[in-house]
Amino acid sequence: MVKLKYLQNVATLKLNREKCVGCGMCLNVCPHGVFELTKGKAQVVNLDNCMECGACLKNCAFSAITVSPGVGCASAIIKGFLTGSEPSCDCSGGESC
Repeated sequence: MVKLKYLQNVATLKLNREKCVGCGMCLNVCPHGVFELTKGKAQVVNLDNCMECGACLKNCAFSAITVSPGVGCASAIIKGFLTGSEPSCDCSGGESC
C-alpha cells in the first residue's frame, strides 16, 4: 500500500504524552500510520501522513489527542474524493491543491 503524504508541517494533530496511557487505540484507528507505541505510550512518528480525519481524537478515552478534523486541504482532498470533483482548498487562489 502506498503511504500518502499531505502538506508538510500543517496538520493540527497534537498528542499529550502525559495523558496517554498506552492503550494503542490511536494506532488501531489511524488509517495512515501516524502513531507508534514507544516506551508504553503513543508517539506521533509521521505527522505529515495525518489527514485530520479525527478517528484518533474520537477514540482516545483519555483526551490525550487534539486535532481539528476536516480542516484545510485535508478536508478538500476528502471532499474531492467523495464527490468525484477536483480537490480545492482555495490555498492557491482557487486552483486545485
